[in-house]
Amino acid sequence: MVGIFLPKQRVLDFPITALRFDDQIQTILRWAIAHESKTVCVANVHMLMEAHWNPEFANVLNNADIITPDGMPLVWMMKLLGVRYQNRVAGMDIFFALCKLAQTQNVSVFFVGSQTEILSRMKQKLDEEFPFLTIAAMEPLPFRPLTETEDEALIKKINDSGAGLVLVSLGCPKQENWMAQHKDKIHAVMIGVGGVFPVYAGIHKRAPRMVRDLGFEWLYRWMQEPRRLCDRYTKTIPAFIWLAFKQLLMSRFPIQKRYLRWRD
Repeated sequence: MVGIFLPKQRVLDFPITALRFDDQIQTILRWAIAHESKTVCVANVHMLMEAHWNPEFANVLNNADIITPDGMPLVWMMKLLGVRYQNRVAGMDIFFALCKLAQTQNVSVFFVGSQTEILSRMKQKLDEEFPFLTIAAMEPLPFRPLTETEDEALIKKINDSGAGLVLVSLGCPKQENWMAQHKDKIHAVMIGVGGVFPVYAGIHKRAPRMVRDLGFEWLYRWMQEPRRLCDRYTKTIPAFIWLAFKQLLMSRFPIQKRYLRWRD
């Protein structure tokens, strides 16, 4: 199929897909129906900073077919940089929209990652909320890397299942690296959904709508998992704020570009 150009807006030098939520979902569904091998990265501050500090991961992100603005800071940046219509394209909302629409488009879904208990809870809830959704399979992965034989078996299982969508929950950057390694091997759209599985399963709670709209979902998550997220947030948030400020300043006052680069 001939590729369709998707508009981008660079945030911290990474090409975030500049399309409204519904347009991104419809694009993913078209690819899924055609069984195109595509990768979708659901980006927040943490992901962009990981890519900023790691050139190999930056290459993974730059080669993704879609990078959605999951975090509100990315949405705000895009609007400040001129994409006035941009709304949030968050992992949980992608999950719900695709499950709802896939059951009407004859697209089956393969779930990869997380733990058996979480997948079991998800299966029960999916059967209740999306009774016509075809679940191709649910495959938890071990914490260790798969052997070559195991990986080939997984690829075959996914392709033989006929799944058009593969939702991957391995955490950032592991899931994005996994998707990049399986591009053109798995004939489906792979979407890294991070912590969506445990939230949908009821293990963790999603922040209320008002908290999400205000951009404080990160704080809500921090309160639920303080030990795991403390180092991440204290490292990434201040660095992102500085780099975002620098990009906005350079976009308005290009003469400052040389000075800011010198300061780095």
